[in-house]
Amino acid sequence: MPLSDSGAELRITEIFYSLQGETSRIGLPTVFIRLTGCPLRCTYCDTSYAFTGGKNMSLAEILGRVSEYLPRYVTVTGGEPLAQKNCPQLLRELCDAGYQVSLETGGALDISEVDDRVMRVVDIKTPASGESERNRWENLPLLNMHDEIKFVLCDEADYRWAKKIMLQHQLVEKYQVLFSPAHGTLDATRLADWILRDRLQVRLQVQLHKLLWNSAPGH
Repeated sequence: MPLSDSGAELRITEIFYSLQGETSRIGLPTVFIRLTGCPLRCTYCDTSYAFTGGKNMSLAEILGRVSEYLPRYVTVTGGEPLAQKNCPQLLRELCDAGYQVSLETGGALDISEVDDRVMRVVDIKTPASGESERNRWENLPLLNMHDEIKFVLCDEADYRWAKKIMLQHQLVEKYQVLFSPAHGTLDATRLADWILRDRLQVRLQVQLHKLLWNSAPGH
């Protein structure tokens, strides 16, 4: 598989092979590339270890590491991957290498430079996250049908807020919408009952890696 001859670098916290714990690709063996740094400080964050540290790696080094696992699926995550200017180039080169690529982004930064071949999983931050004022609503019209929108919910007030946002922006008519209970904060069964009660056409997701390994991604 060809490697990049670009001199571009990114700061990487970790590259690892695991099962996808979230999104519609849940359960699929996936290589995760976790970029370092994030401008947000969500109350429920489980990857604060990626805020600092890491090591600089060239695109060729990253692509080389990924290829060792012989994967079909690759997820670029963080931290907040789009906080690094060379992230769009990494995503493009992963697509060029033939992988099925997804991006997990907190939704506060511009996604317009992300290759359309990438499945963009965009968070909409709820009030209980502490970062709802940072939502970049201009991202929504840029999304395609294969992209996904995720709400991480901490309580019933978050749930009601998410329903309101869904209606206001007609999200379920356009995109796959994911409702996820904040781990250890909102009981998944309660969230399931609310979704069924209100006939919402959303996907309930739980974090599979935490059920399997009781850990953050990268166990």
